[in-house]
Amino acid sequence: MTPRAVVTGIGVIAPTGIGAASHWQASKEGRCAIRPISRFDASRYACRLAGQVETFEPADFLEKRLMVQMDRWTWMAIAATELALKDAALDPSSLDPYSIGVITASATGGNEFGQREIQSLWSKGPLYVGAYQSIAWFYAASTGQISIKHGIKGPCSVIVSEGAGGLDALGHSRRMIRRGVEAVISGATEAPIAPYALTCQMRNGRLSSKSDPNAAYRPFDMCANGYVPGEGGAILIVESLESAERRGAPRVYAEIAGHASTQDGYHHSRSAPDGRQLARAMSLALRSAGVGPEDVDLIFADAEGTLDGDLAEALAITQVFGEHASHIPVTAPKTLTGRLYSGAAALDVATALLAMCDGVAPPMINLDRPADGCHLAFVTGAARDMTLDTVLVNARGFGGFNSALVLRRHIH
Repeated sequence: MTPRAVVTGIGVIAPTGIGAASHWQASKEGRCAIRPISRFDASRYACRLAGQVETFEPADFLEKRLMVQMDRWTWMAIAATELALKDAALDPSSLDPYSIGVITASATGGNEFGQREIQSLWSKGPLYVGAYQSIAWFYAASTGQISIKHGIKGPCSVIVSEGAGGLDALGHSRRMIRRGVEAVISGATEAPIAPYALTCQMRNGRLSSKSDPNAAYRPFDMCANGYVPGEGGAILIVESLESAERRGAPRVYAEIAGHASTQDGYHHSRSAPDGRQLARAMSLALRSAGVGPEDVDLIFADAEGTLDGDLAEALAITQVFGEHASHIPVTAPKTLTGRLYSGAAALDVATALLAMCDGVAPPMINLDRPADGCHLAFVTGAARDMTLDTVLVNARGFGGFNSALVLRRHIH
């Protein structure tokens, strides 16, 4: 019998809060966490808003001797891992180290750390570049540091598919569980709010230049004008159902029942306008989960926040769900945080799991007048009580990456 991959622990480090409970409360209430950038002087940048994790203290989770080895995004990944392990009541040392893995995603790597060392290089010379530069910026740094901290020797990797990466990491974790691994620490965090990193992001031409958080990130709205970046994300504990039951895990949030990824092959930054490959990812994920469009209770949209990107996603949803598209609820709680790149998809999955447990669909904000072609059943205004047995999460990344993941309620 093929092992089933279930989520037993959630760790969140997000603009909406530290820990799953704080994040979920803010999500249910629709509290926007997008603010003017405070981590540095952004007055000369066209984009001056971001979702920042303003209360994060890495020293609460890491020894200072280890902090100097890592960038902020890895601090967040370590912290989210600790929260997820605690939530799952899982001590990695209690398992065979070869039966547990770490699979994370990254779109931007160690921005702040890398910028600091490059500044030292150009202002003082190569002898002033720190020894940890070679590892702290690298996409796989979080996976490596988590595995070292917990002595994990099973399958470990990093997925780099931009905004789709968080789902792809969880999809790969499901694959590892099905191949016999007992548990995987998986998800993504990002920390792209730094001068050089923001400069790079602005080159894609898809960031909002609005100064009002209520006007800046408005996916599917007639006034959509780009997205707002953000930092943070989520780490989840993915286990085989057998392992979770054998060790008496406190809870099983849901099963990762299906996943699929596709590629537009269209443009280096824009999504294909027809939405066909995103639609194919959704259809393949549903097929992988053994469910049909009529079984889906809620869709977490990718919600790019641009008129063309949002229309492409709306078209894809309509292609897959047909006559059901007009009444299946669609939400995008990332309107509260901004787009966290790889971290956004992982955070969406964490939010979806909490929504399924509470029977509440969290709202999206800043959607007043849907754009032409984007008239879906959006959850706006307030959270909505509803039974959530099957949830679909979408994610896209620059370069044409598409990913879809299906969560199913676990029934004992």
